[in-house]
Amino acid sequence: MKSREDGAAADVGGGAGIADGASVADGAGQPDNHAGDGGRLYIVATPIGNLGDVTYRAIEVLKTVPLVAAEDTRLTRRLFARYEIGTSLISYHAQSSRAREAELLDHLRSGRDLALVTDAGTPLVSDPGSELASAWAAEGGVVVPIPGASAALAALVASGLAVAHWTFEGFLPRSGKERRLRLARIAADERACVIYEAPSRVPATLTDLVAAAGGDRRVAICRELTKMHEEVVRGSLVDLSARADGGGIMLRGEFVLVLEAMTVGEAAARQIAEDGPASMDDARAEVARLVAAGTKRSEAARRVAVETGLDRHDLYRPDQT
Repeated sequence: MKSREDGAAADVGGGAGIADGASVADGAGQPDNHAGDGGRLYIVATPIGNLGDVTYRAIEVLKTVPLVAAEDTRLTRRLFARYEIGTSLISYHAQSSRAREAELLDHLRSGRDLALVTDAGTPLVSDPGSELASAWAAEGGVVVPIPGASAALAALVASGLAVAHWTFEGFLPRSGKERRLRLARIAADERACVIYEAPSRVPATLTDLVAAAGGDRRVAICRELTKMHEEVVRGSLVDLSARADGGGIMLRGEFVLVLEAMTVGEAAARQIAEDGPASMDDARAEVARLVAAGTKRSEAARRVAVETGLDRHDLYRPDQT
């Protein structure tokens, strides 16, 4: 995962070119069979910060394939130097020409394997590569995931929030109606949400989240995950928005925001505001249904009261009119 403000990677691929790659030898952890005569496209996750986060299988694949397509070959060479990987590199990033994609597809069609990596994390997840993977899969080619580090998953487990159910937003639109609609959907979701953001835009995004979700909603701001200056700041949206505006949060490095899910009470309040209160007859019928299913009447009344905004004591007494 890389900030959109970092710009396109330089086209500094190895000079040998695609045609010079030798056939891949069978390596540990690799599938035994090709589909037809085509090569395998390995989608390889690389470290998001600490170079020690790479998996053994990823290193084996990167050493064994004849060619690696990298978002920025300069950054990938650091990983290669650490693990003594000598495989040929070629650049492939968001601004690469269609001709480069065609070259890579021809490489795969010739029966030679190819590994795809980005600067950090898992390719295709807010990073380049989806067009290449989709095109090769559409031809019946084999696409092999090599899982590993993920900024989204690292942020979720470090957030300190309830994240059993969550959504991934990636980078938000910068402005306009699409941004407002996206924020409104995030605010109304009963799942936690993972958002990637450029450092300079963190204060504005927190301000917009306050407007969309309310200041009391909790958020975790995760910065420089797995790196030397890793930091996770937790608090309400309004408090952290004020800290970011006031210079209390270091706005450097890679950022992942994890927004708390809308609570049941918030969802119910919003539904009541939109649709009006539920009728007492319907609410009591729901209590009766829960009781018939084995729920204690007190618990059933509590649940329905939260969902409808009606008085729990009135719901508990089924015969009162």
